[in-house]
Amino acid sequence: MQYIYKLKWLVCFVLLHVALSAAADTAGKTGSISGKVTTSDGQPASFVTIALPEINRGTVTAEDGSFTISGIKPGTYALRCSSVGLEPRETSVTVELDKTTRIDFTLNESAAQLSEVVVTGARSINRKPVEMGKIAINPIDMPQSMAVIGSEVIANQQASKLSDVIKNVNGVSLGTTRGSTSETFFARGYNLGANNIMKNGARSNSAVIPEASTLERVEVLKGSAALLYGNVSSGAVINMVTKQPKFNYGGEVSMRVGSYNLYKPMADVYGPITKNLAFRVVGTYENAESYRNSVESERFYVNPSLLYKLGAKTEILVQGDYMTHDFTPDFGIGTLDGKTISKDISRSAFFNTPWAYNEVEQATTTATINHTFNDTWKLNVVGSYQAFDRNYFSTERIQADADGDWGRKLTRSKIGEDYYTGQVNLNGDFKIGSIRHQLLVGVDAEQYKNISHVFKIESLDKSGVYDSINILNPGKFTARTDEPVTNMSTRSEVPTQRIGFYAQNLFSLSEKFKVLGGIRWSVQRVPVADVYSFETDTKAPASNTKTKYDRAFSPRIGLVYQPVSFISIFSSYSNNFTPNTGTDVNGQAIQASIIDQYEAGIKTDLFQDKLSANVTVYRIKNSNLAQMAQFKADGTVNSDANIKELTGETTSDGVELDLNGTLDNGLTFLAGYSYNDMRYSKTSGLNGSYLEGERLVSSPAHTANGSVFYTLQSTALKGLKVGLSGFYTGERNAGWNTTHVVKKNDDGTETRSLNERLFKVDGFTTFDVSLGYTYKKLSLLGKLSNITNELNYYVHENYSVNPIPPRQFVSTVSYKF
Repeated sequence: MQYIYKLKWLVCFVLLHVALSAAADTAGKTGSISGKVTTSDGQPASFVTIALPEINRGTVTAEDGSFTISGIKPGTYALRCSSVGLEPRETSVTVELDKTTRIDFTLNESAAQLSEVVVTGARSINRKPVEMGKIAINPIDMPQSMAVIGSEVIANQQASKLSDVIKNVNGVSLGTTRGSTSETFFARGYNLGANNIMKNGARSNSAVIPEASTLERVEVLKGSAALLYGNVSSGAVINMVTKQPKFNYGGEVSMRVGSYNLYKPMADVYGPITKNLAFRVVGTYENAESYRNSVESERFYVNPSLLYKLGAKTEILVQGDYMTHDFTPDFGIGTLDGKTISKDISRSAFFNTPWAYNEVEQATTTATINHTFNDTWKLNVVGSYQAFDRNYFSTERIQADADGDWGRKLTRSKIGEDYYTGQVNLNGDFKIGSIRHQLLVGVDAEQYKNISHVFKIESLDKSGVYDSINILNPGKFTARTDEPVTNMSTRSEVPTQRIGFYAQNLFSLSEKFKVLGGIRWSVQRVPVADVYSFETDTKAPASNTKTKYDRAFSPRIGLVYQPVSFISIFSSYSNNFTPNTGTDVNGQAIQASIIDQYEAGIKTDLFQDKLSANVTVYRIKNSNLAQMAQFKADGTVNSDANIKELTGETTSDGVELDLNGTLDNGLTFLAGYSYNDMRYSKTSGLNGSYLEGERLVSSPAHTANGSVFYTLQSTALKGLKVGLSGFYTGERNAGWNTTHVVKKNDDGTETRSLNERLFKVDGFTTFDVSLGYTYKKLSLLGKLSNITNELNYYVHENYSVNPIPPRQFVSTVSYKF
C-alpha cells in the first residue's frame, strides 16, 4: 500500500507537468523582457527596481542582478531601472510575440556605493528570494509564508543570541532553555530540533547557542519544508546566513559593554586579495557575568571566508567558523511539588554546585560553487562539515518537595558529533510555449555520527544523590562543594545516513496564475549503535535492534493568484513522513509519523513596495506525534531523550500576520502577531494515552512583536537614531500533558482517572528602548531592555525554570572604515 501511495503522487506530479505544458498552446500570446543590472565595477546589482510604468508592471533584480518580466503584450514600452537614492535610467524596448527581448543596464555607482544606498532603501521582503529556498523565486510568487531578519535589525537591537533575532519572527518562539546551555524554539506548535536549524543551508547543531551578532541575516521558512530538506518537523526551518567577502576594502570594529560586566569586542574586515579573490574575517569575544548568581560565560567566535571568481560564470565561496563557549549550567529556580513556581525565590537565586561546567567547541567548514551555464540554467553545489564537542558536569532537574527540600543529583556527559552534508541544485528558468517554468532539480546527502560517553560518578549514595539543599531556606542544610571523581565507562557511536532526490517547478501560466508542484524521495538509514566498554576494553554485544530504514515521498502542490502585481493570494498542500529517531521503551525503532499541512494566505506590497503586509492561515495534522517517553519499561521515570513513544494524533491550527517596511527614508519597522492551537485530536483513551483536546506543552497560543527605528536624515540632529521594541509571549502549558490511568480491579471492573502533571505559565510582555547617534564613520548605540522589569519564566517540563532577564543596559560603539 505504501508503494501504491508513493506511485500515485509521482504520477500526479508528472501529469501535472504535462498538462500545464500542453496548456501553452491555448494560452494568450505574449513576449517577455529579461536582462541583468551591474554596477560600474562589474558587480551584480541586486534589489534594483525594473518597471514598465505605462502598464504598471515590474520586478526587482535577484541577488545576481538578473531580472525577467514575462506575459507582456507585443509593443514598444519605456523600461525604467531605478533604486532608492539613485537617478533612474530609462530606455525604449520593443516586445515581440513569443520572444524574449534582452536589455542590460550598467549603473554608474560601484557595488560599495550601491550597498550604502540599499541599506536605507525600501526593499520589499516579498521581492527578495531567500537563500534557503534553493532557487531565486520571489517570495510573493511562492505559496508559503517566509520571514527574513536582516543585519540592520540585528545591529539595531544589538542581538547576541539566536533567540534575540527569532523573537522578531511571529509564530516562532523560544520555548525552553534547558539548563541555559541551549535554546529550543517552537513554531506552529512543533519543536524545532537539530534538523530544523541551518547555517548557510547546511544543518547545524542545536545543542549550542549560536553567535548572532555577526550574522548577515536569518531566514525562516514557515510550515513544511520537507520537500527541500527532508527530515524536518513541520513548524519551520531556520537558516543563519553568515557575512560574505566583498571586492572593496572596508570593515568595522566595535566594542559592546553592558550590565553584569558584559564585555564584547567585535571586528569585521573585508576586501580583495587579487582581482578575482576576496576575503572577509569576522570575529568576536564575549566575557560576561549574569543576573543569576555565580553564572558566568566566556565565548570566542571567528568566521573567515574567501570568494573566488573563476571567470565570468563561476564563483567559489569557502566559509568557516569556529566557536568555543564555556558557560555555567543553570537550571533556574525549579518547581515545588512538581507544579508550583515559587514567587518567594529570587530571580538571581542559584542552586547548582560552584564547580559545574558546560564546555562547548564547534567548527564548521562550507564550500559553495555557483556556476551559470547561460541565462536559463544555473548550478549550485554545497558541501559542509561540522564538528561539535560538549563536555558537561552539573546537577540536574530541580524538582523540590513542597517544603523546598531537594536531593541534588549529578549528570556527567561528553558528546561529540561529526556532520557531513552535500547538495547539488540545478536551476532552470525557461519557457515552453507561453508558460514560464522556474525549475529546481536536486539531490542532497548527509552522514551524521553521534558519539556519547557514559560515566560512573564516585562518592554518591545508593540513590545517586550528591547532597540535599532547600531552595526556600538555603541555611537548612550544608551543601557539598567538592567535585566528585568520574570514570568513563562506555562510548556509544550512532551513525545516520540520509539521501534525498527532489524536483520542484513553478509554472507561470500567466502573470496572474501560477502553480507550484514538487515531490521528494527520501531514504534514511540508522544502523545499530556501536558500544565500547572501557572497563573491559571490548565492544559490547549487539543489541536486539536492527538497522532501521525510512523511505518516503514528500509531495507538495500550491496555487498562486495575483489579481494585480502587488497582491498575491495562495493556497498549498504538502504531505511528508517524519522519521522518528530514538527507540521505544523496549528498545525497538519507532515508526515514522505522517503529516498533512494545508496553508493559505495573502501577500501584499503597498505604497510602492514600502510596506509588506502578509496574512497566513494553516492546519497541520500529525498522524502520531513522537514524544520523549514519560516512563521506562520498568515503570521508572525516564530521563533519556532518546527513549520515545508515539502519543496520538495532533492538530495544529493557526493564523499569522506579518508587517514589514520602510515608510520614509530612515524609518523602518516590523511587526507581527500569531495564534496557534496545537492539541491532541485523537488518542486511544487507554492506559497512558493523552487527553484529547488538551494543548501541547511549551508552545504559546499567542505571540506578538513590534519594532520601529527612526534615524533623522536632514535636521541639525542628522544621525540621531531612536528605537522602540515590544515582544509578547502568551500563556503556555508546562510540565507534561495529562494522561489516562486505567486500572483493573480484582472484580474485573476498571477504575479510570487522569494523571495530571500539567501547569500553566502566564504570558508576559517586555519593552526595549534604544538611542544612538552616528557621525560620519563613528556610531554609538545604547539599549535599555525590559524597561518595566517584567518577571516571568522559560520552563522546560517542570525542572528547568529559568527567569527571563531583568531590566539591563547594553551599549555598542562602532567605527567603520
